[in-house]
Formats: sequence, structure tokens, C-alpha cells
Amino acid sequence: MKKQFLNWLPVVLISALALYACQKELSPTEIAGSTQQLSLYLSDDPARFDKVFIDIQKVEVMIDTCRGNDDDGPDNDDQCKAWYDLKVTAGVYDLLTLRNGVDTLLANANVPEGGVRRIRISLGTNNSVVKDSVTYPLNLLPGASNQIVLKMGKKDWDHYGNRRCRLWLDFDISRSIVVERNGQYYLRPYVRPFVVARGGNIEGRIVPYSAKTLIRVWAGSDTAYALPNRDGRFKIRGLKAGNYSMFIDATAPYADSTIGNLTVEVGKTVKLGNVTLRQ
Repeated sequence: MKKQFLNWLPVVLISALALYACQKELSPTEIAGSTQQLSLYLSDDPARFDKVFIDIQKVEVMIDTCRGNDDDGPDNDDQCKAWYDLKVTAGVYDLLTLRNGVDTLLANANVPEGGVRRIRISLGTNNSVVKDSVTYPLNLLPGASNQIVLKMGKKDWDHYGNRRCRLWLDFDISRSIVVERNGQYYLRPYVRPFVVARGGNIEGRIVPYSAKTLIRVWAGSDTAYALPNRDGRFKIRGLKAGNYSMFIDATAPYADSTIGNLTVEVGKTVKLGNVTLRQ
């Protein structure tokens, strides 16, 4: 009987160690063989400001390791989910440099393989806007959180390689900045995730640039903005397929203009060429 017990003892120990390994939280070195690469790009949906400075301190993702990133089923229990810091370079980003098709790589990290269920962006307090060459503080709107949490699913990501995913984060300034009557500016952050390959684009050139236009396109409830560069060129990306209208908001003495029936298709660009405004 004693001999039989000793024969079974190694099996019991191995089973116990295996159970412990399944329950404990794995370190980055322990999960090296089962990771995925996530890339996040920061872009801007602008408004009529000279500059918009946003203080980004941390970006994290919540991963469900019990379910793959290609699975849109219901979330598992909390034992399968954990937050992972993407180790972004903390600092102040000038969002208006990230418009008209320009973006910056915000994060590129290897994380445990699984379904990415949330993205959490933590903002600092060093936020400001420049309007007509005057700098104004940009404090959070009372009651607003300094964390932006985005709920994610399979269709939100661009799966462009083996265990490689990428996503663009459009910081919508028009929705994010609230102007009070006392001339103060407040931040209520709003970020729209999109995938370049699964959207359509509209581009063109507004002439003359001295009209200092702000461009708005819309189809139903979907709205996006553009602020032309100094050569008048603009580009709006990541639009859902549909029939869009465009409003060109010009400054005096130039007249506003509207263009309709812009058919946007996935993977294609509507090219308007030069759009000349009249006084």
C-alpha cells in the first residue's frame, strides 16, 4: 500500500503544479510564446483652433485571455480579463499636427494573446488650446473623467497579419471641447476608433486658403471635420460607406459653400480637386 502511494505521489504533484500554473497570473516572460502585437495610431478630427495640446499619460488595454481576438462572443468572467499598460511615451501632443491623413504611432506593444475588450486612455492636467494666438487652459468639464474608455470588438480592429492588430484613434476636437459664455474652454474628451482599410475618404483643396475654412461632412448621424493645411488641401479618412454632404464654413468676405451627393465607398477616395470659394 505504501509503495502504491509513492507511485501516485509524482502524478499528484504534477497535477497540483499544473492547476497552480493555470490559476496564477503569468509574467511577461512566461507568456512570450503566446503574444499578439497591438499598434495604436493617434489622429485628429479638428476644429477651428491654432493649436490643441492634449496631455496623454497612459494607454492600457483590457484583454480577455479566454477568448480570441477574432471572437465577438460575450465577455468571460473577470478571471479571464486583465489590464495591460502599453507603455506609451507620456507627454503633450499637438493634435492639430495630426490631421488631413497624418497620424502618429501612439503605441506598439506585445501583449498576451486574447480578445481586446477595452482601451483606456488616461489624460494629465497639462491641456490647453491656442485661439487667435492666445493660449487658454483646457480643464476637464466638471463631472467629466480624465479617462477615456472605449469598448472594443473584433470588427473594430485591423487584423493585418499573424497575431498583429492595429487601430486608429480619432480625437474628435469638435465634440471634445466645450466653450462657455465666459470665454473659458473645457475638455470633455471624445475619441472615435476607426480602421483605415475599412473606411472611405474624401479629399480636395480649398482655394483660396485665406478663406480659413472649416469643413464638415455628414451622412445621417455620422459627422466628420477637416481643417485644411496652409496649401488648402484636406483629407477626411475612415468614413462609413454612404452618401455624404459637405459644408464649407468660410470666414468673411468669402461665402460658405455646400456640396452634396458625395458617394463614399470602402477603400476608395472621393477626389474633389480644387474647390474655389467666392466673395
